[in-house]
Amino acid sequence: MVDWSGTRVLDTPRLVLRTFRRDDLPRYASLNAHPEVTRFLGGPIDREESDAIAEWAQELYAREGIGLLAVERREDGAFLGMCGLHHFEPYPDEVEVGWRLARAFWGNGYATEAARAWLEFGFSVKRFPRVISVTEPENRRSLAVMRRLGLAFDHEADLELDGDRFHAVVYSITADGWRGPVDPG
Repeated sequence: MVDWSGTRVLDTPRLVLRTFRRDDLPRYASLNAHPEVTRFLGGPIDREESDAIAEWAQELYAREGIGLLAVERREDGAFLGMCGLHHFEPYPDEVEVGWRLARAFWGNGYATEAARAWLEFGFSVKRFPRVISVTEPENRRSLAVMRRLGLAFDHEADLELDGDRFHAVVYSITADGWRGPVDPG
């Protein structure tokens, strides 16, 4: 049974990062159906597939304490989209940081703020040695977020996901890179 309680996981100055609530699902489906939002994510999906992604995220959080979970704006409770850590199918031994926000909330630094909190959690709490982020080379907005987070170009690859092939760039950051250089003294 999936828990739809909206469990608070992380807080940032402007955001609450939490599991999904049932009342998030229509707004999540709306952003997942938006052609501009999903341009580099395989294109729009329907409500059933959107709900299945949210359910998968909830189950991953219940199992491993990570997932692509809800992002809520603290000041007014607005549902902005999702962000978090997960295992990206083409790289099952890696952990990826990812985000997807409704178009109305782009350009406010919310993706960077949410992803930064998840990276800190991944490195300091989960003790992941490295985190990646994957997008298409033309996705300048996501590439800019990756760079702001300190991720660096790792490699390019031709990947397949759910039967769709696409060319991708992979950025990464290690735990040591996140923490900065270790002081030998």
